[in-house]
Parts: sequence; C-alpha cells; structure tokens
Amino acid sequence: MSDQHFDVSGRGFKHLTPTREALRLITSRVPEKVLELEEISPSSALHRVLGEDLVAPVDVPGFDRAAMDGYAVNAEDTYSANLNSPIVLRRAPGRSDGTIVVRRGEASLVVTGGPMPDGANAVVMSEYAKETGEGTIEVSAEVHPSENVSRTGEDLRRGALVLRTGQRLLAQDIGMLAYLGYDQVKVKRKLRIAVLSTGNEIHDGPVASSGRIPDVNRPTLLNAAREIDCEPIDLGIAVDEFDVIENKLKHALNSADIILVTAGTSVGPRDFVPQVIDRLGKPGLLVHGVAMRPSMPTGLGIVDGTPIISLPGYPVSAYLAFLEFVPALVDHMLGAHSLPRPVVSARLLRRVAGVLGSRTYVRVRVSEIEGSIFAEPVSISGAGILSSLVRSNGFIIVPENVEGYEEGASVGVELFRPVESRNAVA
Repeated sequence: MSDQHFDVSGRGFKHLTPTREALRLITSRVPEKVLELEEISPSSALHRVLGEDLVAPVDVPGFDRAAMDGYAVNAEDTYSANLNSPIVLRRAPGRSDGTIVVRRGEASLVVTGGPMPDGANAVVMSEYAKETGEGTIEVSAEVHPSENVSRTGEDLRRGALVLRTGQRLLAQDIGMLAYLGYDQVKVKRKLRIAVLSTGNEIHDGPVASSGRIPDVNRPTLLNAAREIDCEPIDLGIAVDEFDVIENKLKHALNSADIILVTAGTSVGPRDFVPQVIDRLGKPGLLVHGVAMRPSMPTGLGIVDGTPIISLPGYPVSAYLAFLEFVPALVDHMLGAHSLPRPVVSARLLRRVAGVLGSRTYVRVRVSEIEGSIFAEPVSISGAGILSSLVRSNGFIIVPENVEGYEEGASVGVELFRPVESRNAVA
C-alpha cells in the first residue's frame, strides 16, 4: 500500500495535498531517468534534450576578420585624420601568391567577414575612406587598434563549453552547431507518455443520441504530450472493471515512461483506478486529492519507478492537472528545463473567486483595448465545459491563501493563445 491512507468509501477525501508538495513527493521518488541517446542531424534536433556536453572544436572565428566594409590599415597611420584634414595612404600591392601585406602607410580594401591582411590591425569604414584614382586612399577618420576587427576566437575559443547536457536545443543553438561543423548530435530519446481513458459511458466518436459520451480526454492528452515533445502511446478506453484497468496499465508499464489515466479517480464505488495503482507495485499511490480547483481528485503514484498520474474525468480538470504536473515531471526526468508559458499583466473586468486552501485556475479571455490589457473570466467555467478552454486564451492562478481578486485588480495571466484586440470594453 501507499505511504498515506485514503478514504475510498465514497465519503470524500480525508486530506488534500498542496500542488507543490504533491509534485515534490513524486519527483523525490522518481530519479532523473537514464535514457538511451540518439544521434540525429542538428536540423532535426529542435527542442530535443541534449545528451552530452558540446565543446567548440575550433576557434570562432578561425581568423582575424573585418567587422565592417572598408579599408584595412595600421591604426597608427590614421591618428589625427578628420574630414577637414584627411590622411592619404597608398593601396597595398598584392603578392604573386595572391596574399596582401599591409605595411605602414598602406591600406587594403576588405569586406565584412573577410580575412584581415597581414600587417593590418584596424578597419576604416567605407564612409570615411575614398579612393583618389591614383592608387591612394584618403582617410578622414582615425581608428584605434582592433577597431572594426573580429579577432580569432573572439566568439568561442577551441575547447570552450558551448552547450550543456540537458539543454533543450533552440533555433540559435542549432545555428551554432552548424557553424561549428557538427553534422550529428546526441540527444536523449523522447519520453513515452501512455494515455488511458476509463469509463463505461465513453466511446470513440462524436456525441451520440444514446447518451454515450465521446472520449475527448485521450485526444487532448495525447496531443498535450506531443506539445511538450514527448512520444504519446494510445492505450484506448477501459471499461469500469478492476481487472480490465489493471491489465491495460500492466501492459503500459512495459513500454511507457509516464502513464496517464483519466476518470475513475474519485471516491465512488466504481472508481477503481487508485486501488489498481496501489495493487500494481510499490510504492503505489503517493497522493490522492490535491488542493487544486478544478482537478481536486488527481492522484499521483509510482509503480516500480514509473510515475502514474490519475487525472479527473472532466476534460478541463484533466487538462489543467496535466499542465500542473506533467511538464514539470517530464523536465525532472530528463534533467532539463523548459520555458514557462508567457505571462502578461492584465486588469480584471470582473471579480474572480478563489478557494482558500486550494490553488484555483480561472479561465479568462485576454484582450488589448485602446492600448491596455484586460482579462475577463469566461462566462461558462464548469470543469466539464471544454468550450471554456477553447474560448479562453489564458488563465489566472489564484494562490491557496487568496480569496480572490476584485474587479479592476492587476493580475498575471498565463497565456496559451495570443492576446486579442478589441475596440472597447463590453
């Protein structure tokens, strides 16, 4: 059995665990996962988690190069040059092998990114230099040593650490890998997240006149797993029978790194999921009931090292519980960090209520009106009303110790869609 004792007789939850404590409980029992590494092309590695430290194999840049179009010179030759009193330099002659050496009193044309000629230590920008047509260049601004020059290794020295194990690769990282000549990179394989829906009343397909309910949790969660760069495994639907649910989860334990189960997690007589998790292996269910509205019936467990998260059956509750726990758990197991959702400051158009002792998610529609940002709670916000998530573009999190926020209050809103533009406050 698990570390705590839960009331599963239909009388309600004896204890609600704060969300941060619930996450701490499960991550403290699940170590960072040792995953196989895959070698892939950098062009396919966007958002993948790096599996090794990468160092610069060469200096970047590999030679002194011009940082501006202009003329390579000895800086000392330009001192005191100005528009009223330009200094005249000779064009440096080319050698038989095609190279150029700039001696004192000489200048050589260079382009941005091009190699600096031997002997030159600065570049006069084109705006301050002109050819006279007699093999000479008039310079009308002074420069100092290294001015407008990128020195060898200025960007990266050979052997310097460029990217660390556990970093999620961004577009600029992949550009750097191309710059350094990496044609393969080792990344951790994607975590596999299995999703099982339970319930006698749900089915695959649209709303039916018979009263059966289409399964929206599975497609939502399978794609939520893709959104956080994990590989989804579809376990289908299990009817509300202990043995059926147990067999499905046993099968998933052989292939999944994380298992999500929706519905059957409350305290009713046919809510078997918590009992199944406890029977499957140790330590079993660690948390049953979190201080979060909606999503209170969420359960967090571990079976032989594999996390199993029991999510509520209502679609909004299931999705919000996913957001609260799964991305953070994935990052922990990968030894990685993901960017948080963007947050904007908005003024409330209506009061929002919290629940003391629970972390409350309030779905809102965020709009820009005459240059100011406003948030309006969606009018329909029940945990079973999926349209409340589709109609909203963000949510406010009301902390456990706050009763709510009054109309006109400035609040932080986590966005999952762009801010809308509106003409005037409704």
